[in-house]
Amino acid sequence: METPNLPAIRALRPVWNKGRIVGQKRPLKPKHVWAIRVRLELAEARRNLALIKPAIDSKLRSCDLVKMKVVDIMASGQIKERASVLQSKTQKSVRFEISQGTRASLARWMGEPLIIGSEYLWPGRFHERLHISTRQYARIVREWVTSIGLEASAYGTHSMRRTKVTQIYKKTENLRAVQLLLRHTKMDSTVRYLGVELEYAPDIAEVIEI
Repeated sequence: METPNLPAIRALRPVWNKGRIVGQKRPLKPKHVWAIRVRLELAEARRNLALIKPAIDSKLRSCDLVKMKVVDIMASGQIKERASVLQSKTQKSVRFEISQGTRASLARWMGEPLIIGSEYLWPGRFHERLHISTRQYARIVREWVTSIGLEASAYGTHSMRRTKVTQIYKKTENLRAVQLLLRHTKMDSTVRYLGVELEYAPDIAEVIEI
């Protein structure tokens, strides 16, 4: 009597996203940004102080942020009031303001030995890496959010991109302005990106009386 070929029994693997928050990462709130900056100032972390504001103000994707060059923010030895960076995904230039406080942080960072002579604004610590990697940037953001008691799995590098535009929408409710700032071609993309329908539906319902 022949023994039928039975399928091999495989050990069940743990679900990769068990216990993790997946999907869209949350934006930081203004109080979160201030709390992180205070801790960075106390630690005298000049690079991260110079990194956090451009990461929020530029609204750049991590792949573009880590590749920012010194010439993007400096001209004739001075920090520019406005910077312009070419996005790798869309091949379109994005402009953003550099506030006075951010210019001061960048100026202090430009005096650090690590960046002197570097083409890139966020140089890597190894000779084979010209600038920090997106993975290293992700670790930096993780350290920021955990330092103020936030759940690391709920936040990421995209949180930095979403932070300012979320506040702009909350104050103006101008989706078109947010669309232009993010360089989205479709309004639907902006709506999904902000999570407008999900996050603000309860607020809208509260102010409408019948």
